[in-house]
Amino acid sequence: MSILMTGGGTGGHLAIIKAVKEHLSDEELIYVGSTKGQDKQWFEHDDDFSQKYFFDTRGVVNQGGLGKIKSLFMMGGAMLKAMKLIRKHKAKVVFSVGGFSAAPMAFAAKLTGTPLVIHEQNAALGSLNKLLKPYATHFISSYLVESPIKAYPIKEVFFENAHLRSKVKTIIFLGGSQGAKAINTLALDIAPKLKEKGIRIIHQAGVNNVQEVEKAYADLGIEAEVFGFTTKLAEYMNEADFAIARSGASTLWELSATAVPTLYIPYPYAASDHQYYNAQFLVEKNLAWIMREGKINNEKVLSLLDEDLSIVSQGLMDIVEKDGSQKIAKLLKEI
Repeated sequence: MSILMTGGGTGGHLAIIKAVKEHLSDEELIYVGSTKGQDKQWFEHDDDFSQKYFFDTRGVVNQGGLGKIKSLFMMGGAMLKAMKLIRKHKAKVVFSVGGFSAAPMAFAAKLTGTPLVIHEQNAALGSLNKLLKPYATHFISSYLVESPIKAYPIKEVFFENAHLRSKVKTIIFLGGSQGAKAINTLALDIAPKLKEKGIRIIHQAGVNNVQEVEKAYADLGIEAEVFGFTTKLAEYMNEADFAIARSGASTLWELSATAVPTLYIPYPYAASDHQYYNAQFLVEKNLAWIMREGKINNEKVLSLLDEDLSIVSQGLMDIVEKDGSQKIAKLLKEI
């Protein structure tokens, strides 16, 4: 009997599988993804899986009329293959993290009567997860009251680094490894004021923007730690007392687990505007702030840095549950 894991396309989906599988070392694991997206990059050479399969599939939602028909045809063929794999590997459960590459195996689970466990990363449900939610044996989301598991699967180090923030001595700007122009512009606009306040700057500018942003800080006569991609994100978050960031699910929960009060500037073109709703989940609990990209107010941003942040920081420590990966792994084993 095996556990079949599926889904991906982007790092946000794939990171969930990576986190959960670390607690399933005593199980036979099979991965099914797509030749498109980042699936092969993450798992093609991952020996934790006894077998890996990558179907020739692609997204449906973002295609035109003829493109949609071709995508559905590709998905139908992949679904037939997925049904055969469920029988071949005697899958006791299918664990899906959504994304277009999950579709063939998730539908195959439904058609073969195989238990289906879905993890939704965002507050606004992805189109595939929304469609399959009624058929899931368990539907896991950190944003839903009825979810059997509330804890988001992130590394333990973020919880270990949690400590109370009250005064801002260091700020971190997080635009992701690709960078965010709006966040870069904001950081450079308020940098002189930050220098006046004696606030140290850590800035993830994006891999293609590092030199440009470093030069801009140098021209302003301001020291800042600027980077694009990094494996030290947990360390940087630990050093920060306040963050200004995009609100992808992983970033949001990692900052929250570290107890860093954060102003979120959602990526405006995210599917179903999910980054806005991710941030809004915390804003409604008075545990974060949010500004739309087109309505950034520099004075308001600076005023936040003068507030006592201890209530928000403590509130984050109180609300964020630990051991998400372990709890999901335990649920999968017990099915």
